[in-house]
Amino acid sequence: QAIENQLKICGYKTNVDVVALYLARQGLKSIPSLSQFHRLRYLWINNNKIQDLTFLIKNYYLTELYLNNNELTDISGALKHLRSLQILFLHNNELKKLGKTVKELKGMISLQTLNLFQNPLAYDPDYRLYVIYFLPSVQLLDRKLVTQRERDSALHLYNPKRSWVIQSIGFGKRVDTSLGTTVGSSRCTQPARRPIMPSGHEFGNNTNKVPFEDPEDAVLVRATTRSLMEFSSVDWNKVATCQERRLRNKAEEPLEKLTVQFR
Repeated sequence: QAIENQLKICGYKTNVDVVALYLARQGLKSIPSLSQFHRLRYLWINNNKIQDLTFLIKNYYLTELYLNNNELTDISGALKHLRSLQILFLHNNELKKLGKTVKELKGMISLQTLNLFQNPLAYDPDYRLYVIYFLPSVQLLDRKLVTQRERDSALHLYNPKRSWVIQSIGFGKRVDTSLGTTVGSSRCTQPARRPIMPSGHEFGNNTNKVPFEDPEDAVLVRATTRSLMEFSSVDWNKVATCQERRLRNKAEEPLEKLTVQFR
């Protein structure tokens, strides 16, 4: 009945015309499937008593979804197909499992605004950095802009090796940052260690021994060793063919060579 009332208020004549539905504050405990509204893009279901989201299984074109102030405890399998979603409000529900919730949202490559506050999962000590790292498209989290400093901290916390490589070799600038330094308290990672380079080891010495305790450390150290590379090129349109050289019967001028060096 609530859906029918909204269709009359908005003047929709066919299901194909429906692009927005406002079903907020109706005291709804469940909603029938909305699959008949193929072009639905904006949906308000906030401030109800919804516990199940299976009615959204066919609404692939949603770009804004407001589910805040409901009684949701789990969203697994209900939202991952919404690849076009840009705004998602889930605050003030009963979502408890941070990893499970974020995993459901990973496929939303267009998601820019996300609210998860006032859920039990938001009290996790690493909650904000966890969401920032695993949902990199999000720009506004819990009504607060995601900063570059937070992204760097999230990378350092959940992928310390990659963070150290970026800091060490980015544009030839070396930053003295210890891998053992952690940002905040982590429940998912152990303090990272700097690879120890054995004495007398050499790269490319045609030996079969592994000079590091962890073979991945050898790759990491090699990647952080800066080398000078050089590329040279000539304008081949100015290079004479064999026939042209025979007809000219004279010494050729040296070609101009362009050489580029970078580290």
